[in-house]
This record gives sequence, C-alpha cells and structure tokens, in this order.
Amino acid sequence: MSIVTLLPFIVLIGAMFLMTRSAKKKQQAAAQMRDEMQPGTGVRTIGGMYATVKEVGDETVLLEVAPGTHAVYAKNAIGAVLDDAEYNRIVHGDEPDAETVVPDDASSLTESAEASEDVKPDLTKKVEAAEADTAVEKDGKADGETEAK
Repeated sequence: MSIVTLLPFIVLIGAMFLMTRSAKKKQQAAAQMRDEMQPGTGVRTIGGMYATVKEVGDETVLLEVAPGTHAVYAKNAIGAVLDDAEYNRIVHGDEPDAETVVPDDASSLTESAEASEDVKPDLTKKVEAAEADTAVEKDGKADGETEAK
C-alpha cells in the first residue's frame, strides 16, 4: 500500500477530529455559562423566552417568566445568560443613556423640537382601493375565479 491510497482516509479522519474538537469547545463554553448563573440574572431560553433566574439547582433552574409566575426548566434549556443592561433593553425597552452630541454647526440648533423627536413608523398593513382594483384580471375575473361549465 502506498501513502497516496491512505491520504484520503487520513484527511477524512483529520477533518472529523477538528469538527468534534470545535463542537466540544462550544459545549464546554455553554456548560460554563450555565454554571455561572446566579439568582437575579436575566436569561434567554433556547425557545426564545426571556426570564429572570430565581433559583439554580444541580440540573434545573427556577425562572420567573412573569411577575409572580415561576417555571422550572432544565439547565440545558438556557440558551444565553444576559447582562443586566441587555436584559432590560430587550424585556423592558430601556434605552441606554445616550451621550451628549455637540453639533458641528448651528443649523441643527434651529430645528423645531417636534422635528427632532423620534417618529415611529406605522407598520400596520393597509389595503388601498387601488390595490383592490388590481386584483381583477384582464378578462374580468378576480383571482381564483373560474367559469362554470
């Protein structure tokens, strides 16, 4: 047997070793993160629910999912441990303190206070009359209509 015939097997074994090694490091990092949970810490579960840690057991965690509502989760169900600022920003909508911005010119000082306030866009879906008219096809039938035979 020559080294050329063994080369594909060696490369395959090396690739498998590298993939399992990186997965093992990720698992260790996740386990360390879960072990560092303390009561009062904000967490996100793997299902995307945000909650506050109340008690930490060996294999389970007691989470407060709403004021006065507690649920027991497996430690493996914790997807991320969040710092206080990020948890408050996501759950309570708290904005971090913005730094004071000094303008380079005086033109921004003449804007009205109403123009400088943040305007939230209307994200609701609205059907215009023109869009309803376009639902009729060229032959006079609406979408999905067929002739009865």
